[in-house]
Amino acid sequence: MQFFQNGDVSLHYQTIGAPEGRPVLVFSNSLGTDFRIWRDVIVRLAGDAAIVTYDKRGHGLSDLGSTPYALDDHVGDLEALMDHLAISNAVICGLSVGGLIAQGLYARRPDLVSMLILCDTAPKIGDATLWNDRIAAVESGGIAAIADGILERWFTARFRDPSNADFAGYRNMLVRQPAEGYAATSAAIRDADLTEDARRIAVPTLCVVGDEDGATPPDLVAAMARLIPDANYQLIADCGHIPCVEQPEILAETIKAFLAANHSGQ
Repeated sequence: MQFFQNGDVSLHYQTIGAPEGRPVLVFSNSLGTDFRIWRDVIVRLAGDAAIVTYDKRGHGLSDLGSTPYALDDHVGDLEALMDHLAISNAVICGLSVGGLIAQGLYARRPDLVSMLILCDTAPKIGDATLWNDRIAAVESGGIAAIADGILERWFTARFRDPSNADFAGYRNMLVRQPAEGYAATSAAIRDADLTEDARRIAVPTLCVVGDEDGATPPDLVAAMARLIPDANYQLIADCGHIPCVEQPEILAETIKAFLAANHSGQ
């Protein structure tokens, strides 16, 4: 395992190398998950790109740090990790809040970003009432108290079949995340609005969404794609909020095609 200290937070991360000249692909995961959600995509991309995955603060094996968070805290962690690894000009692939982090990183440090892959995300996600209610529920009853509703928005009915061992595993991942980290990151999402920053994105950008996403629906992601100059939009069929879990092969092939169309190899 690999860890990096950024201030009062130790971040858990993983690197996978690739031949010289390949792009560097950095994955930032969603609320209530850790970097294991990318496994089935990474195994299909190994060798095509060097890969970095990490657990954002308050998730997985990374430290909690001071709470609540602002989006800048998450952006600062990724910025510091990339500087630590001497990575610049990378492809940032962010899912949900990870997509907010990707957008925030580009706004702060465009030198670190050569392309953006924004999965099931938007420049602004939800409203204050939604997130305040979510935070209150987690603080009162833990993540397990809201898990069923979250999982309905994450996954299609087919995936949520009780006989699906994968679904049981991802439920475990959700409810075993630190409740305080979940609530603190919910506050960061509540307070984030990168709408104006999205209008200024000037790198190749791919916006991806599952056709049955109940958290950031296709209409919301399509609106983001229209906001970002020259962005591409990809709808993934038979998929909810987490395409790297439900449709990893399709997502991996979509990423490969995007990299092939936009990476110069320099």
